[in-house]
Parts: sequence; structure tokens; C-alpha cells
Amino acid sequence: MISGEIVSCPDCGMDYEVVVTESGEIELRPAEIEGEDWGE
Repeated sequence: MISGEIVSCPDCGMDYEVVVTESGEIELRPAEIEGEDWGE
């Protein structure tokens, strides 16, 4: 897995961001959905 990669849960449909900590552990954090900015 790559740090920053977005993965989806097949059961609930949520998106999670893969985070690799300094100690080398892998964590899944809820992905922040950023809205599109059309310059408004």
C-alpha cells in the first residue's frame, strides 16, 4: 500500500486514506472529500 492511497470498503462504501506512520505502521483514516472549486 502507498501512503496517501484511497481505498474503498466493499461492505459500507466508505473511502479511506492509507497513512504510513513514522514507525512504519499502516493506518486507515476516513478520506476527506474535497469539493470541486470552479473559481467561484
